[in-house]
Amino acid sequence: MNNESKAIAVIMSRVLDYPTQELLEGYQDIEEFVTEQVSSIRMRNEILERVKPLFEYSLLDLQQLYVDTFDYKDKTGLYLTAHELGDSRKRGAALIKLQKLICEAGFEYEGQEIVDYIPMLLELLAHAPEGENFERLSRRLAFAIHRILKHLPESNPYQRAVDLLMMFVFEAPETEEILILENEREEADLEELPYPMMYQ
Repeated sequence: MNNESKAIAVIMSRVLDYPTQELLEGYQDIEEFVTEQVSSIRMRNEILERVKPLFEYSLLDLQQLYVDTFDYKDKTGLYLTAHELGDSRKRGAALIKLQKLICEAGFEYEGQEIVDYIPMLLELLAHAPEGENFERLSRRLAFAIHRILKHLPESNPYQRAVDLLMMFVFEAPETEEILILENEREEADLEELPYPMMYQ
């Protein structure tokens, strides 16, 4: 990952986190960061043009949009292992492995979200050392971001911002890779329960 890709990953880790007043008031900081870290004027303009509409919302409206877009959504949620495994029991083991990877790289996660929270993983990738494990994590994130993007309507302002990750940070997953990963997912059992339930 080159320096410009890392800069975009850091920006998107902020943009995809739950909106706060601090975020909304920090657009100028993002502009300055982009100017310092991204040498290409075309890329710089693309980044700012795609994230700026989110900063034109009031805090309450942006929070509502965020919740409607990402919270508890199967196809656009912001949790890596949920995209990979769905409702599978394997998800617990995957979270433990991810926590171990973070610790082995010398990082300590102190956030309130679970360790597969995509905004946190974007920042991790931007600061992580080179290595096979982080290359694999990058491929995994590419799959999840690609899946999110595929299910976000173009009318949603988050869609154009998320697309920056596939334009400048990640390589799109191959069709075969997508099929393999999709087959790993388990859907939640949402069958109606028998009523009344009998307890013995």
